[in-house]
Amino acid sequence: MEKRRRLSLQTITTIAALMVLTLFVSGLAQASGSKQFVPGELLIQVKPGVEKGAVDKLLHSQGAVTAGEIENIKVHRIKVPEHALEQVKKTLAKNPNIEFVEENFIAEAGYVPNDERYPSQWHLPIISAPSAWDLTTGSQSVPIAIIDSGVDPTHPDLADNLIAGYNFLGDNTDTQDIQGHGTAVAGSAAAMTDNLTGVAGVAGDSSIMPLVVVNAYGSATYYDIARAINYAADQGVRIMNISISGSSYSSTLQNAVDYAWDKGAVIIASASNYSTETPYYPAACTNVVAVSATTSADTLASFSNYGDWVDISAPGLYILTTTRGGGYGNMSGTSFSSPITAGVAALILSANPSLSNTQVIDILTKSADDLGSTGFDNYFGYGRVNAHQSILTALAAVPDEDTVDPYVNITSPQNDTTVNGSLTVSVTAVDDSGVERVELYVNGEVLASDTTSPYTFAWDTYGYANSEYELMAVAYDTSGNAGWSNVITVTIANESDDDILPPVVAITSIQNGTSVSGGITVDVSATDESGVVQVELYVDGEFLDEDITSPYAFFWDTTAHTNGTYALVAIAYDPAGNKGVSEVITVSVDNAIFQDTEAPVVTITSPGDGASIGNRETVQASASDAGGINRMELFMNGELKAVKYKSELSWNWNTRKLSNGTYTISVKAFDTAGNEGVDTITVYK
Repeated sequence: MEKRRRLSLQTITTIAALMVLTLFVSGLAQASGSKQFVPGELLIQVKPGVEKGAVDKLLHSQGAVTAGEIENIKVHRIKVPEHALEQVKKTLAKNPNIEFVEENFIAEAGYVPNDERYPSQWHLPIISAPSAWDLTTGSQSVPIAIIDSGVDPTHPDLADNLIAGYNFLGDNTDTQDIQGHGTAVAGSAAAMTDNLTGVAGVAGDSSIMPLVVVNAYGSATYYDIARAINYAADQGVRIMNISISGSSYSSTLQNAVDYAWDKGAVIIASASNYSTETPYYPAACTNVVAVSATTSADTLASFSNYGDWVDISAPGLYILTTTRGGGYGNMSGTSFSSPITAGVAALILSANPSLSNTQVIDILTKSADDLGSTGFDNYFGYGRVNAHQSILTALAAVPDEDTVDPYVNITSPQNDTTVNGSLTVSVTAVDDSGVERVELYVNGEVLASDTTSPYTFAWDTYGYANSEYELMAVAYDTSGNAGWSNVITVTIANESDDDILPPVVAITSIQNGTSVSGGITVDVSATDESGVVQVELYVDGEFLDEDITSPYAFFWDTTAHTNGTYALVAIAYDPAGNKGVSEVITVSVDNAIFQDTEAPVVTITSPGDGASIGNRETVQASASDAGGINRMELFMNGELKAVKYKSELSWNWNTRKLSNGTYTISVKAFDTAGNEGVDTITVYK
């Protein structure tokens, strides 16, 4: 009998090495390779400050309609005619009001089921769970969000651990398992322990929050996964497990992960089961712990994905766990390595609830049993999880004292601009331990508070007299540290019913009859009791440029004109539409052969050359040139990362998953004549 059992297991092992469960929904689109997406659907993120009416008009022009929104990351799910999907995607990608556009990709729940009952949970002793349970068995105050197909609400090993969740397929609170995968995943993480029933979970006293995103066919859209991540973060859940994956990178997923990370969450995800080093998502997203699968011999499971994006490994072959309908079964796949790891993370937080998410991940990886090559490798990451060592390290850990203030900046409106009516004030705020809230002040008085990124504030200026006002934002992190933004000065200029006087406008920097050459700046003064909303400059009746910010200045490249006499006129408009016209200034253009050969001067101001970088850095640079700056480009190790069409550049760099080593940062600037200037620094991690 024992021999037949061994032979049966050997046969099943061979099958497990060759098979990966892949379920397809009838009618779902399949892209190149294994990339799948919902036909006729796109996900877009609208840039801050863009009015809803403008978005609706844009979508209508493309024959598209909004079908849902993740409000706190401003991602819309839109439906488009299926035949026009690619064309609409290209058109939206070029629109300046759209941050990104992508298909609504589909991730699959993959595992190798095995119906043969096996009474021993080999994976618990190998990760030293029994020793860990002498110290903690989890806590109801440290719930684990299972983002999957739901959980069997009547299973005797799970029912008492369940807390309220949400169904993102039906937009209701019915979270019973519709496919079976979620129940098996939940049992691996937190089946009840010491109840004389069934199996033991890694964190048997932690509660389970079921969040339904996987349908009856085993698939889930990135849109629903992102919504579930955001929902769990908003509920204060700090441990999340995602045992589903897709091969397409997604800005929607990364935005949702970053939102949860800023709230202190630890997200664990399966590396997937395709025996490839191709990154799978959300596991390969920044700030997600990607888990590969090991066998009882501490070797890599044959089906497991691998690569430099994998962080850690855990048992994933023949994991005895709960099944839908109240039963038990052996399951294989990284789908079960992930919740085992999530269970260990829950034990860490249960032992020391004051730890940050960064500390939890550091403890998880540094306490792992090193497998394969010494140190980090592409198969096991930092090693196979060790529950006992993790808890010992957690109990001895001192919570990081957070003394760093959040970084906060008002991005819209710009300094020294004129505003009117109702507008949106946009604020950027980041902090390693998470931003708790952002407050906006107008002349020292609190206007409003926002707790979700991106931080936006509606400001109705009709309630204020036409005058200058100072805007300032204050961000608070989870440790109570406060960061203050730069002060933005704006002028409110709302239309008055009895405003009939035009602005007074004059060209101030050039006298009548002056001879000019090369590139010159034409300064204009414009004043009006209600404010000036726009100033335009004309050369011989031809529009040259406009300016909405005082002091009003215009760059005029006279080398683009033949030598001769030209008439300059400035026109200013107030909020009521009144138009003021300056006196005509006549100038003579007299250029010798002029050619701009001077390159711009570029300076990287942060970080410093030779600096040692942390988990997050802000790269800042400036450029100057007599002829004006056309654009700036930022390169990291030769790869283009950012482009700005102005003389200042700022780029947020998340370095947490970067390997230790040397990194070269280069910033190039181009002037209006095409000359190129560059500054390069080297930093270390």
